[in-house]
Parts: sequence; structure tokens; C-alpha cells
Amino acid sequence: MKTALILISQAGLPVARALQAELDEVTTVSTAAVGEGQTVDSLSAYVAETFHSYDALIFIGAMGICVRAIAPCLQSKYSDPAVVCVDSTGRYAIPVVSGHVGGANELAKRVARAIGAEAVVTTQSDRTGLWALDLLPARFGWHCVRPAAEPSAADTATDDSRHGDRRQPACGPSMNREIALFVAGRPTVLLLELRDRGTDWLEAKLPPHVTVAYRYEDIDFADYELLIAVSATVRTDYPLPTIVYLPPAVHIGVGLAHMAAPTDEVIDGIKRALGSQGILWQSVASVSTIDLKADEPVVKALGQHMPLHLYTADELSAVSVPTPSRVVAKHVGTSSVCEAAARLSAGGGPLTVTKQKGTNFTVAAAIDARYLRQGHVEIVGAGPGDPELISLRGRRLLEQADLILYAGSLVPRELTLCAKEGAEVRSSATMNLDEQFALMKQHYDRGHLVVRLHTGDPCIYGAIQEQMNYFDRYGMSYAITPGISSFQAAAAALRSQFTIPERVQTIILTRGEGRTPMPEREKLRLLARSRSTICIFLSATIARSVQEELLYEYPADTPVAVCHHLTWPDERVYRGTLDHLAQLVEDNGLTLTTLLVVGEAIDNRHGLSRLYAPEFTHLYREGHPPTDDTSNTERP
Repeated sequence: MKTALILISQAGLPVARALQAELDEVTTVSTAAVGEGQTVDSLSAYVAETFHSYDALIFIGAMGICVRAIAPCLQSKYSDPAVVCVDSTGRYAIPVVSGHVGGANELAKRVARAIGAEAVVTTQSDRTGLWALDLLPARFGWHCVRPAAEPSAADTATDDSRHGDRRQPACGPSMNREIALFVAGRPTVLLLELRDRGTDWLEAKLPPHVTVAYRYEDIDFADYELLIAVSATVRTDYPLPTIVYLPPAVHIGVGLAHMAAPTDEVIDGIKRALGSQGILWQSVASVSTIDLKADEPVVKALGQHMPLHLYTADELSAVSVPTPSRVVAKHVGTSSVCEAAARLSAGGGPLTVTKQKGTNFTVAAAIDARYLRQGHVEIVGAGPGDPELISLRGRRLLEQADLILYAGSLVPRELTLCAKEGAEVRSSATMNLDEQFALMKQHYDRGHLVVRLHTGDPCIYGAIQEQMNYFDRYGMSYAITPGISSFQAAAAALRSQFTIPERVQTIILTRGEGRTPMPEREKLRLLARSRSTICIFLSATIARSVQEELLYEYPADTPVAVCHHLTWPDERVYRGTLDHLAQLVEDNGLTLTTLLVVGEAIDNRHGLSRLYAPEFTHLYREGHPPTDDTSNTERP
């Protein structure tokens, strides 16, 4: 944010200097008597002249002076910058105006964290923990319309305002009635016809006076006073005060005649055709057509305002559509342009608007497959074992899942105890791959969220490749949530940094050769030539052969650590040297879930990184520009 830091007196200098170090693009302004930053004769005159050129103003001093300075400048919460007042001792940070839309509430919290103050937020929704309805568009990349209101300029805009810029809100002041009903706790129905991270968040933070519905037809409107919808379409017959949030979930395909009408006329016609089917311009994520039309003025004009996809006739011909045309096939080599292009851009999602014909154009719309309320499989990394070491996203998915299929021999059951009531929780320890897939597919076909829970990070010896092969074959929606790997847990348990400046700059993750053959070029003795820190998975039962291979290159006294059940309640870690590695494993009866770590980085406390050396400068530290030699540093 472009921020003005208004320093009222010298008493606030320590606070101002602390904030200067924390805020980006900040201009400090004071009178000559204070003499900090830019000096002006009158703070009030400066504020009056520059008020709307800033995203935020932070006053350091008395609230009364702040209020008198900004009062003549105030216009609307939709255009005024965020204003925060901090007392000169740095004890309180108070949002003054534009708390939600302008971001003053969040800015006050950020300021408070930076200086150890208390943020004094007074808006009712914040105090009661309710959703800030006017902030949801900016937070989740949605647009917002109030169907009972007349369409505003923003409702028909083709520029980036459709993505919810706070200075051009679609809902505008007319949203106040709906916000008042919501904050008052009136019975509200939340209609979720699409699914994304925003709808997941709404369901997770559901207030007690809100009921969720997934289909419009299932709502008994007599029970409610307010409707909040997340949808791709807008109806004209809502029986209640309504707010509709529109994610960018619609992809439109356009076909053009040989002699197109004027550009503005065609674009207006496309908008009207979509609007008649409930599709507003704000929900459009992309436009697409055949590559033969790339130079058409209409295509170029549309491409200036949103992503443009061009497809060949062969690509379009491969897509199944409801209204193919022999005439179109004769002219461009494919029986469908608009419908096929829309579905391709939507990742195979269904058509929500079939081909609509206008003067010199056809248009169709498809829903992005990623937004559909359909089955989904999330492969989640559970971390090394401690339930507190799963990611926040992984925990949230476990709480929402309809099926949790976890690797029972490797993942502690405690990780699944957060499952919601009614969820199915199964261990895959006794299942083969076909049985696992059959169970996941059963839930997937019912539109359920499936969490496949793997130990550590699923991309490291996670055996997920063969599962993803199934998902790809059946066209299933899936994604991966990474986790903390056991090699990272080992570094933490050993209190070691696995790299040493100027000595060890590589970490090797590998395994010994057991029942699974190793590629010839990845034999342990070859990898050992670098004497890097080497973390060896799945190899406790062959520790003696691992030791023999490593001794070809590592000195016998190289430090080693044998780590069993890292972060589990029965965690055991044994230190020694390489020449006793096998003995450490055998004497302690270790087999499964044991990681072998070898290298001089274990317990090392020698060698200094250049990152914090006083003479080493970089982007965030003043001085000479950094050189290209940053091999021993990370970005702070």
C-alpha cells in the first residue's frame, strides 16, 4: 500500500521509525518542528491536498488531530483511503475510517504486530467474528452483485474492476441493507453452487444463524430473511434480499462470421446473449475461439481485457458438443467453435450456456471444472508423525473430508481424529492398489471430498504415481498438498543444519538397494563421492550393505544418525560414526520408519554464512548492490 506516515509530534518518533522499517512504499511527513522525513508547514493542508493519492494514512499522535485533519476530505468508504491512528507511545492502533473496504482494520492489526501494540477494532462484524461481506470479493477474487439493484457501470465493465477492486465495487452502498440483516443475526441461507477456497472457508467459519444449501431448488425461502449465494449465474427472481458472489468460473467461446459487425456492437451482443442466460461479465474468466480468427478486431479487443485462448480446428474437433454444425465444419474444418472452445478453456467443464446465435457471432459458456461441486481427491502429506506438524491446509482438508484413507502402517491414527461426524476413516495398510482406488472412486462418484493421507511429503517415496495414473485414466479431479518430510524432522531432532558454508551445500535424498533395484548411475557409492549430507530412506533392514557402500567414499569417522519414528511419541535417535552404522541399527532392533543420516553436517557448529555478515549487502540491507555470489544465502 502507498502509505503516508503523519507524525504529529516528536514524542511519536520511535513509533514512526519502527513503522518505517516494516511498511512498504511509505512517505513520512511532519512539520519542521519535528523534522522527520518530508517537512511541511501544515499537516492539515498536506492531508487535504494528498488525501486521495494514498492507499493509507497512519497518524501518530492524538485521535482528535487525526479526525480534524481528515474530516473535510471524507467522501465514501468505497473511495477513501484507510486511516489508522496510533498514539505517540505506541500502545494502541485504531482504525478510523474505511475499516473494511479500505483495509484500515487489517492495517491496524499489521501496525499493532509491528510495534507490539493493541489493535482497537470497533466494527461489529469483527467484534462478533462474523464474515465481513464487503471484504469477501477482494479476499477470494470474487465479484459481487446485488440483483435487486440496478446494474452499475461496474456490472458491465470489461476491465479489471470485475475482479473486485475496492475503488470500483460492484455492490456499492446498496449492500448496506443486506449487511445489516446479516450482522443482526437474521436467518440466512448460504447457497453454494460452486466450490473454491472461498466457499470452503465460509463453510468452515459458518455463523450459527446461517444454513448451507447446495441447490437453489432445495431452499424453503419462507425460513429465511437473507440469501447469500456463490454462483456462476444470477437470477432475476430472488424472493429475498440477496447478495451474489461471482468467482471467475465461466469461460466463453466465441464464433465469428466472415464479415463481422463493428467491434463494440458484437461485444455488446455477446454480453446481452450471456446476460439473458444469467451470465454476467464479472464471472467471465477467459474468452476463446479458433486460431483462424486471431486477427479479428473483436478477438483482439476481448483479449485486451481478459485471458484469450486460441485453438486449432483439430483441437476443437476432439471435443464433444451438443450442437455441431456442418456449415461451420465446411468453412473452418471443425463442427463447433464456440461450444468446443468454451469447454476446452474450462478444462472439460460442462456447458452452462449452449450455443447462442447473434448477428455475425455465436457464443457459448462453460463452467471451469475446478469450481464444480464434484468429487475431488486431495493427496495430503501428513508430515513425519506429530499431528501438529501437518500443514494448516492439510488439517482443514482432513476436517472437511468425507473419506480419509490413510497409510495406517506409517501415519499415526491420531491425525485422523479431527474427521467430521459421518466421515469414513479407513486404513490402507491391508488394501492393495485396486481396493484403495475402488473405495476412493465410490466416494468420488458421490461428489465427496477424499483425502488420501500419506506420511511425510507424498512426493518423496510416497507411492502416489500409480494412484495418479488411475485418477488421470478416469478423468478425476485431484491435487497434492505437500507435507514436512522426515529428513526435515531429522534436522530438527538433531539440531543440525544440513548444509555447511563452503563445505557442504548439497543434501541427497535416496535409498539403499533392496527389493527395489537402484538405477546404475544412482548406486550409493557413486552418490557418496560428493560427501554431501545424505539421507537414506527405507533402508534399515539393509544397513550393513549401506554402510559398506558409503565407506568407499566417506571417512569411517563421519558422523551418522539413526532416526526412528521421528516426532512420534516413541521417537528414538542414535548418534555414532559411519563404521558403526549397521551396529547402531541392529543393536536397537530398528526396521520400519527409520531414516539414516550421514555427513559432517550432523552436530556441526563451524562455518559462518555470509547472509548476516555486516559487509554483505542485499536487497533488504542498504549498501552496495549484491553480487551474483549468493550461494551461501537465502532471501530473508
